[in-house]
Amino acid sequence: MKNWIIFSVVFILSLSLVISVFVFWKANAPFSEIEQKAESFALDTKALAVVDESYVYNGNKPYVTVFGVDEYGKEKAVFVPMSLDENSMQEVFLADGITEDQALSVFQEDTAVKEILHMKLGFEEPGPVWEITYKSESGSLNYVYLLFEDGQWWKRILNL
Repeated sequence: MKNWIIFSVVFILSLSLVISVFVFWKANAPFSEIEQKAESFALDTKALAVVDESYVYNGNKPYVTVFGVDEYGKEKAVFVPMSLDENSMQEVFLADGITEDQALSVFQEDTAVKEILHMKLGFEEPGPVWEITYKSESGSLNYVYLLFEDGQWWKRILNL
């Protein structure tokens, strides 16, 4: 009887683990697919020669931000729209703006933070922006947008 109980518990835990991994994998599949398409698109249009990293940015319009190096060896971020329309694609040289660390230091000078959830470079109405998502000391969700060019505050969405 004891062996059956141990077997049942191990079986249920194993099954739960396999199902959880499968669900997370399937949930991430659409993001992985569009990121791969955007990376290929950035390479095919010769906006980048080498791709380093990419992620989905959801602002007013969703983009995939693709980081890499162009044919001249300059580091660049390319904002590929979900429609993969070459005319709507935007790009910026990373040397022309503030780095992620500089944006983080500008942000932390002014803000009490419990936990930073993520930082993303995206494209909005005024141009490239750093989006910082964090939890405040009170535990509320907050979004802050800093302009990529100079680190000035653009928009704050607080206490969600």
